[in-house]
Amino acid sequence: MISTARARRALAAALVAAALTATVAVPAAAAAPSVAAGRSGSAAHGESARLNYQKSVAVRVLKGVFEQGDTEVVDRFVRPDYIQHNPLAPDGAETLKNLATAVHQQFPDAEYDVKRVISEGDLVLVHSNVVLAPGTRGSAVFDIFRFQGGRIAEHWDTGQEVPETTANGNDMFSTESRPRTERPGPRWLTAYNKKLVTKAFDQLIVDKDLSAIDAYWGPEYHQHNPNIPDGVAGVKAGLGAYFEQFPQLKVTPKRVVAEGDLVAVHSHYVNAPGERGQAIIDLFRVRGGKIVEHWDVIQDVPATSANDNTMF
Repeated sequence: MISTARARRALAAALVAAALTATVAVPAAAAAPSVAAGRSGSAAHGESARLNYQKSVAVRVLKGVFEQGDTEVVDRFVRPDYIQHNPLAPDGAETLKNLATAVHQQFPDAEYDVKRVISEGDLVLVHSNVVLAPGTRGSAVFDIFRFQGGRIAEHWDTGQEVPETTANGNDMFSTESRPRTERPGPRWLTAYNKKLVTKAFDQLIVDKDLSAIDAYWGPEYHQHNPNIPDGVAGVKAGLGAYFEQFPQLKVTPKRVVAEGDLVAVHSHYVNAPGERGQAIIDLFRVRGGKIVEHWDVIQDVPATSANDNTMF
């Protein structure tokens, strides 16, 4: 059994190896008639079917690459000119195919345990527990995919090791608010909840105004950030201390993805001028017009990257 840190280092090595062995040429097999058929079916059944199609493809690609070493799933569902924002990997579908082979060879029992998936517009967000080696806690990972023409065209992610204990007693993945389901609520709630979370996030995180908690957070609030205590009091104390420690904190939201009662905000946090900062994805659950639950994943922005796209 290997430690989570060692597993993540090994994954990084696999990514680098995949990058070094990637070829520039794109095989003819990259054409995907099955995807075209899926798109025409999605169009016929409307927007809901299209969004569900995107969700199913995102999960299929993640599980195919990381659990099965499946390169054909990349040819079928990923554009050859795939744009990558993970700092360990260059652009292109060929790199993703090489990664599939390398990871499966080194970690044949890897599991991409998908917890929740949401889709809006051309974006899909997947929240997962990635365990490369059995018996380890693994990592909490958010993946965001952008679709174009029914295929994955672009990818952002953030990853964080799962700690042994948390300050709130909740793990990084469970659903504690009722109803206790990982499925997003009905899509007719999406626009309202997205607007509410955007206002709440801007006031609390961007403007550092703690009074936003009284306005937008529900009394039954559940916290999954492992370093912040549970409840409204916990988030007030935790963020209050954070804002005091970093008075020049600058948070720049980059994209918001929402479906039903789930709203995710992908942002660049910079604690002090001159720092590279952190890529953070915050996921909120809304019920009855109040934020009742929160998950996040935090990753430092590295000094160098295998691509020129930044993490944002």
